[in-house]
Amino acid sequence: MKTIGLIPILGLIAFGQPPAGRPPRGPMGPEPLVVNSTEGFESIFDGTLKGWDGDPDFWRVEGGSIVGETTKDKPMKQNTFLIWRGGEPADFELKLDFKMNSTNSGFQYRSVQLPEVGKWVLKGYQADFDFENRYTGLLYEERGRGFLSARGQVATIEDGKKARIIGNLKTNEDLRGAVNINGWNTVHVIARGNVILQIMNGQLMSAFVDDDTKNRAMKGLLGLQLHVGAPMKIEFKNIYLKTR
Repeated sequence: MKTIGLIPILGLIAFGQPPAGRPPRGPMGPEPLVVNSTEGFESIFDGTLKGWDGDPDFWRVEGGSIVGETTKDKPMKQNTFLIWRGGEPADFELKLDFKMNSTNSGFQYRSVQLPEVGKWVLKGYQADFDFENRYTGLLYEERGRGFLSARGQVATIEDGKKARIIGNLKTNEDLRGAVNINGWNTVHVIARGNVILQIMNGQLMSAFVDDDTKNRAMKGLLGLQLHVGAPMKIEFKNIYLKTR
């Protein structure tokens, strides 16, 4: 699959700006930001768990949302995932809304299943969410290379090297304030070639250029995470996918 340079992608996708050397669209420049627009997207959650696969002890549909929940009487031994079985997207955009009341979760993409570890265990890229709002918005690789791009960073990684920062977005504290800890948040993930953008509530949280040809993934499964640890509840709704 073709790899893409960072600057054209950031210009074209994240900010609505054209690549260098091209005029802006229309006399007034970029079009207005529309956070919740799903024009051109397809819903992959129809109000049931049709097309999704996960442990029924922990996942259900309630009040129009997918709910993942653990309790003191029903804990987990390892992270588990609700996996979308509709394909393995390569270049895509996905939007979803989530809210949570404890611990940690995330949206998994370009992932692979690890049946030798557990029936519903995934490895791959993750848009991370946590209730304490220390990490929400960063890019993490579950069961892989770990932290790749923190909130507020533009980062890259090359073969045989560690991830490094090549630019900054807003400060971590500014972006922390964009997260609604006790309510719904809209997540927008864009993956095109080797470039990944993670946006939340209209704010670009992290950007990553994956030049690690040995370890990167260019397509894979989508999933929702329920994290081991203290009892927690997370809800997801309005899940929309656009592929290229």
